[in-house]
Amino acid sequence: MLKTYFQEFKTDISSISLPEKFTFPFYYEPHELSILSAKELQNYLENQTDFEHNFGLQENQEGLVIGKMFGVLVCQNQEGKLGYLWAFSGKLAENNHHHYFVPPVFDMLQHDGFFRKEEEVLNSINREIEQLKKSADYLLAKENWVATQKKATEDIQNQKDRIKALKILRDQKRNAIPANGTSVEVEQLELELSEESKKESILLKKMTKYWNYQIENAQKEVAIFTDRISELKEFRKQKSGDLQQQLFDSYSFLNKDKKLKSVGQIFDNNPPAGAGECAAPKLLHYAFQNDLKPIAMAEFWWGQSPKSEVRKHNHFYPACRSKCEPILAHMLESVPMDDNPFLENPAEGKDITVVFEDDYLAVINKPAEFLSVPGKNVKDSVYQRVKELYPNATGPLIVHRLDMSTSGLLLIAKSEEVYKDLQSQFIKRTIQKRYVALLEGIVPHDEGFIDLPLRVDLDNRPNQLVCYEHGKPAQTKYKVIERKEGKTRIHFYPISGRTHQLRVHASHSLGLNCPIIGDDLYGTKSNRLHLHAEEITFKHPVLKENITIFEAAEF
Repeated sequence: MLKTYFQEFKTDISSISLPEKFTFPFYYEPHELSILSAKELQNYLENQTDFEHNFGLQENQEGLVIGKMFGVLVCQNQEGKLGYLWAFSGKLAENNHHHYFVPPVFDMLQHDGFFRKEEEVLNSINREIEQLKKSADYLLAKENWVATQKKATEDIQNQKDRIKALKILRDQKRNAIPANGTSVEVEQLELELSEESKKESILLKKMTKYWNYQIENAQKEVAIFTDRISELKEFRKQKSGDLQQQLFDSYSFLNKDKKLKSVGQIFDNNPPAGAGECAAPKLLHYAFQNDLKPIAMAEFWWGQSPKSEVRKHNHFYPACRSKCEPILAHMLESVPMDDNPFLENPAEGKDITVVFEDDYLAVINKPAEFLSVPGKNVKDSVYQRVKELYPNATGPLIVHRLDMSTSGLLLIAKSEEVYKDLQSQFIKRTIQKRYVALLEGIVPHDEGFIDLPLRVDLDNRPNQLVCYEHGKPAQTKYKVIERKEGKTRIHFYPISGRTHQLRVHASHSLGLNCPIIGDDLYGTKSNRLHLHAEEITFKHPVLKENITIFEAAEF
């Protein structure tokens, strides 16, 4: 079985040096060996006839379009030979097993496995519930119960109306007694009227008792079915919980030291959906299982991008955070890895420059790869630098933010009053900002408007998704400045200020479909993100004059 999945390079790799450490999976430049193994996998995908799957790359192909993340793991066997493993995330062509691709860590689709057997038990319970809900006897009992309630309500209401009408007649009879009538006659009439009232009230009580009895009987007929349905649902809940726990305990990942840890242990019995089904855990689990030494790893997207997120065909991507990070923390526990760049200070050796300043505020130029405010691991930021620059300033200082990778102009308030005034201008959208960007590709229209609502990708923070159901409104105007050598220089005028708004609007297929050069989240990494906040116009909170500040981009 090992020979099937461990493949030696078809290309001569004798001149390529091995990496000193294993790939940090959440932010990396693919090693040359990873690129070569990925190319051999991509060549296979372009020419294979082993399975049929619509990646959305061919016109008029049948089937639902589903792009897929693939992974490659360069590794060394016990004889010292270099080769690679392939994997795909989730299922491929509705199957977990394909030639050349490592098997899943736990195969829920295995026909004789406990999951399929217990799943069939759950399905049989579901079928029985549905049969009961649709049975003619149950529907007839429900119909009879509803009809009985309706008839009871009508009859009782009619009797109440009759009592009211008869009371009016009795009152009329009392008023019609002649003034010269004898006391005996009056008493006799009052007795007759009272008896009549009692009879009608007794009839109402008997009628109510009768209908309550009829409703109760009709309800008992329905309860024969509803009680059984509730019983089945409770049994299903118990079986489902037991199956889930068994799955959590059985879905276990190996690390270098052959230590197993279940998905239940890793996520405290609350794993996100699909945890462990990504390419990276599959590759590493198989490698450790078969005594292969991991050398380098990479993952790439193959096919059409999903409608919500940005995925470019053939582009490399890091492992996802919410599902993979806790799992890979265990699997790579004792594997020497490249440094975690998120723990490094990207502002090291960089300085902010003051572009404009008076007694009330300042405008600074933030370099690319420089935090606006302190992060979880790195505290060095514009806020920290400005705090040192203006030690006597009061208030929050930072009026608005730029993404760490974006360079450009930031407003700084030296007092709380000025901060509140500028914040109010941002809220009212009276502050005008202009960004300049260099895009990979040609934007066909000279100007336009992008309206794509955004929300955070809960499985892969801080990435953003286009989401029309839960996303917040995000609008951007744009104007093309220049088209040259397959690239577009463009001005962006954001109307809203969502996280990564310009980056997603540029790269997404429903936006400009041209990622910003150097966008390591939604495009391809370069020397820097070519996005710069170059101009800002605001009303001075004290002088009440409109001020425009401009700082040209360095790209």
